[in-house]
Amino acid sequence: MHRLVAFVLAGTVLLGASPPAHAKRPVLAEGSPMHGTNGMNVGPDGRLYVASFLGNEIAIVNRKSGAIVDRLDASDGIDGPDDLTFGPDGSLYWTSLIPGNVVRHAPSGAITQQFVAPGVNPITFSDTGRLFVALDFFGDGLYEVDPELSAPPRHIASNLGFLNGMDWGPDGRLYGPIWTQGRVISIDVDSCTGAVDPEVECDLQTVADGFVIPAAAKFDGLGRLHVVDQNGEVVRIDIETGEKEVIAELTPGLDNLAFDPQGNLYVSSASDGFIVRIRPNGQERTIMPGGMIMPGGVAVTTEGCAESVYVADLSSLRKFDGDTGAPLGVERSFLGQSEFHAPATVSADGPNLILTAWFSSVVQTYDPATATVLETYSNFVSPLNAVRFQGDLVVAELGAGPGAARVARQTGGGPVTLAPMTVPSGLAVSGGDLWAADWATGQILQVAAGGVTLSPPLVVADGLDQPEGMAVDLDGTLLVVEVGKRRLLRVDPSTGDTWVVKKHLKVGLDAVTGTVPTYALSSVAVGPSGTIYVSGDKDNVLYRF
Repeated sequence: MHRLVAFVLAGTVLLGASPPAHAKRPVLAEGSPMHGTNGMNVGPDGRLYVASFLGNEIAIVNRKSGAIVDRLDASDGIDGPDDLTFGPDGSLYWTSLIPGNVVRHAPSGAITQQFVAPGVNPITFSDTGRLFVALDFFGDGLYEVDPELSAPPRHIASNLGFLNGMDWGPDGRLYGPIWTQGRVISIDVDSCTGAVDPEVECDLQTVADGFVIPAAAKFDGLGRLHVVDQNGEVVRIDIETGEKEVIAELTPGLDNLAFDPQGNLYVSSASDGFIVRIRPNGQERTIMPGGMIMPGGVAVTTEGCAESVYVADLSSLRKFDGDTGAPLGVERSFLGQSEFHAPATVSADGPNLILTAWFSSVVQTYDPATATVLETYSNFVSPLNAVRFQGDLVVAELGAGPGAARVARQTGGGPVTLAPMTVPSGLAVSGGDLWAADWATGQILQVAAGGVTLSPPLVVADGLDQPEGMAVDLDGTLLVVEVGKRRLLRVDPSTGDTWVVKKHLKVGLDAVTGTVPTYALSSVAVGPSGTIYVSGDKDNVLYRF
């Protein structure tokens, strides 16, 4: 099977070397200032406005320095924004992907919104002031929307194949990528009848094809079409001939692009959260650094005398040197192109790893040495975490409805419930003992003792505020990330005694509407050296204690 993922080593492990001074800092590695960078546009104030779906925000960025000068958040009506644009009167419009709303922030400060459909994603104004949006991921269609968000949306076309970031051409046609088909199209929107087959019912033309996953298309001030492909290429297209020219090759995971009045091109990254500026002469500069965008699960493995730390970063699996924090590699997953599903959590399984992806409801075992998926289980609904217990997989499963949440054991006959839960989160194993945290009830439960399932489970600790990741320390106590209080706890499972190990952790990123409560699931892992590693999703950091 053709796979578009590669583990690229970025450094070597120095065996027997003393940790450098900076390795003693609590923050071992830092990621992007944003939780992924998605749709972008230059505002009337000359600043770059950048949507972050995972971060639940729109950042206002200085185009020269890349510094974030302001942020719009939930208090401004932000809820999972994916793309944005500006209207003729200077109003900022954005799309809320899962709720399905188009939102307007007027110059007066008034905020209004209108429901279109779940999956509303790309948004753009025509040169004549008409507003259009399309559906992606959760729906498939094209709509015209009243800029005042008053009249009902007008359905234009269905079954396009998922139209993404789009723009108007100098010929008055709408241009955009069909990412599932690897092509860029143009549409005469007034020719469409709203019928089922857009190829027949619309004047729809293929402009160029042969892309991997084209994510967005925009025209520069000279009327030239540019497309970002998730494989990392920025491509200029001659719309008359379809001829393509690669003008830049960046890190894979690209999402969107924007032009400023001077002709500078800005490119965003959903996977790494960076912003790169490309000048008209081709000169490239990273104005916002990339890296971790939503660190969740943490796992530690050893290579010789050195500890390596794996971090599940939702769109990527990242590897760091446990002493220095140096990045040792990253593996990315592109939508629909790989058997590797982007993980929210990761746990060690001998030399292998166990990955969970709640978005795609998949649990996988993975060999990082060969970059090979060994097993894939798709019989869990919203798996939030998974570990190896007595040779079997044990999964914290949110389930599909009330009463469906549980800790389940994968057997030859399928999943078997070990313990019903409200919102299962962290799992920890020591020999024949198994513990689980319940994010909603604040309990730490012992699910199995000496290899025997406890019915009912034993309550080890109670009254915690949103416990997430757990690990067994070398002394047999449990380490628990208490997200609601932003701290790391130590729990004696034999007595229930609890005390604080670290405070003021940057954890607890608010979940986007329609996702799981644990979201990134801030986690903790312990290396053979006794070093404790904790993921901080709020600030995209990895701690080392």
